[in-house]
Amino acid sequence: MTAPRFVVIGENVHTSRIVLRKGKRFAVENGVEGVTFETLDGEAGLLPISAAMQATKAYDEGRIKHIALAVDAAMGEEGDPDLGLEYLRRVVADQERTGAHYLDVNVDEISLRTAEQRAAMDWLVGFVGSLTDLPISVDSSDITVIEAGLAAARRAGDASPILNSASLERTEAVELAVEYGARAIVTAAGADGMPSSAAERIDNASRMVERALGAGLRIGDLFVDPLVFPISVDGSFGLHTLEAIRTLRDRYGPDIHITGGMSNVSFGIPARKLMNAAFINLAVEAGADSGIIDPVMNPLAEVFSVDRGSEAYKLAEDTLLGRDEMCMNYIMAWRKGRLDTPIG
Repeated sequence: MTAPRFVVIGENVHTSRIVLRKGKRFAVENGVEGVTFETLDGEAGLLPISAAMQATKAYDEGRIKHIALAVDAAMGEEGDPDLGLEYLRRVVADQERTGAHYLDVNVDEISLRTAEQRAAMDWLVGFVGSLTDLPISVDSSDITVIEAGLAAARRAGDASPILNSASLERTEAVELAVEYGARAIVTAAGADGMPSSAAERIDNASRMVERALGAGLRIGDLFVDPLVFPISVDGSFGLHTLEAIRTLRDRYGPDIHITGGMSNVSFGIPARKLMNAAFINLAVEAGADSGIIDPVMNPLAEVFSVDRGSEAYKLAEDTLLGRDEMCMNYIMAWRKGRLDTPIG
């Protein structure tokens, strides 16, 4: 079977990304706590955990924001700049090697100060742009930080960045995309909150598509995100998103892109790689042609060749399609060791 055309917006250059202190990548060497990695030359590396990171609530709870740690070090804020730079080189190379078409860059958790976020975005987009020819997707909750990233992408010669994202909460973002010659992700978020149904997703997203087209963006430069929420919270969330994808595809035809943060669906449940793969396949069948995903965790070749007849896959699919209340059958199967994943 031929794999479908699918645009991967690689999500790993995010300061929110974590590794666990109980995980395999945490180590203590010569009394120094750090995150292990392999350099591009194949050498073993250790990114030390800074005193500032050790003082955070996330660290106390067992989570290390490793991209934030690397950016801080690389920018000379705290730590070894060379190690920070090498760590980021590895992250970018891994995203490119595993099939990313864009690199989504987000620095929101580097600082609570907007000026520091803008400075970090400016630096990081420039640095990432020096490592790869892949275009950048500039992602932030603050539109001024997005503008700093788009300006940096322009200086780096990026001819087709993506603005991530525009919504009814900040419709002016579509004009910013036009100003910088960027494509845009438009989401189904409402002016006052998140959608609670498929109908709200469709209505909100459609209003944003029309707003973007009216501002001068071409339909082929739009990526619509109907929003993917954790299936562990509500068993109908998967159905809401899939219905929205089908309707938006029918409404706007083949040229528009339909995307989403696909791994959000598996938050809070075990065997996330399996659940992500099942959801990506269902989303593609519904009409999605893109995803904001980690291609290292979910390489497309594995996603599209997964054994869809296996018990594990069917359990995941049942959960996503609302046939497994509160994910109970899926979780029970995991506890009994029956989720031997049919994916690599």
